[in-house]
Amino acid sequence: MKPFCPLLRFLVIACAVLPVVAFAATEAPKKVLVVTVTTGFRHASIPTAEKILRELATTSGKFTVDFVQQPDGMPKAPPRPRPNAKGESSPEHQRALLAFAEAEKVHRTAMAAWMPKVKVALEKLSPANLKNYDAVLFASTTGDDFPMPDQQGFLDWIASGKAFIGVHAATDTLKQFGPYVSMIGGAFRTHGAQVSVDCVNQDPSHVACAKLPQRWTVFDEIYEFKNFERPRVHGLLTLDKHPQDKTPGDNPVAWARNHGRGRVFYTSLGHREDVWDPEYTQGGRKNSPEVARQFQQHLLGGILWALGLADGKIKHQP
Repeated sequence: MKPFCPLLRFLVIACAVLPVVAFAATEAPKKVLVVTVTTGFRHASIPTAEKILRELATTSGKFTVDFVQQPDGMPKAPPRPRPNAKGESSPEHQRALLAFAEAEKVHRTAMAAWMPKVKVALEKLSPANLKNYDAVLFASTTGDDFPMPDQQGFLDWIASGKAFIGVHAATDTLKQFGPYVSMIGGAFRTHGAQVSVDCVNQDPSHVACAKLPQRWTVFDEIYEFKNFERPRVHGLLTLDKHPQDKTPGDNPVAWARNHGRGRVFYTSLGHREDVWDPEYTQGGRKNSPEVARQFQQHLLGGILWALGLADGKIKHQP
């Protein structure tokens, strides 16, 4: 038996090490690719969102984040002139509209020259590169002209068992691409002035809502949606009154759903810096630090659920 001792010793060591290796593999942090590219309106809160997402990844230890960020040099769109006291037909307003039309032409030319940079940045969303990630998070992305390398391939990647997390203007992205709208659950239609609302906690058992009160007051920009079908999502937060006119109704704020074997979490909150960051001080606060911490728990819960790392049973129609 002596010649077999080295082999026996190797087998003993291997049997001892393999469970450790297997355990380490199951505990390895998930990988999340955060996209903050915009080809439409760009939210001032995006740098704050990037900072907080880094912090949530680090403090939770459950996932890491890589970023697809805005290429330099995005042309600034000219503001559309508003009528003065003399009305839309006044000569002054008509001259302003003509100047605006010329400025728009210049802007379109500049955007066309800049868009190849966006296309290069978004190559990270190619199916080949997505094999390196467990989830993609759109943080206030915007634009119907959002040149992903393979839009359907991206949706197929989610359906294969991966995760998608959308924050705020993620529904103001690819609104003309029906399969994306169907995946996320709706498309941005409009919003009114920023306002204080009482969000109804629709599922306190879900990790995205578990640390929120039954009625959660937050001050933010509240979206209204088109192509939203309540039976196709699992509701997490809603308003039982319209944010502006206060008429009764169902006004969705956050939800979860399955896309194939993948998981999708979306929250429409996150326009304001003080929703994201309890330490934000520039320009005064409308939300208390406690509200910001609650939003972080809401978002973190949604991320962990989408990654399959936290509880939350959902039910909805296909």
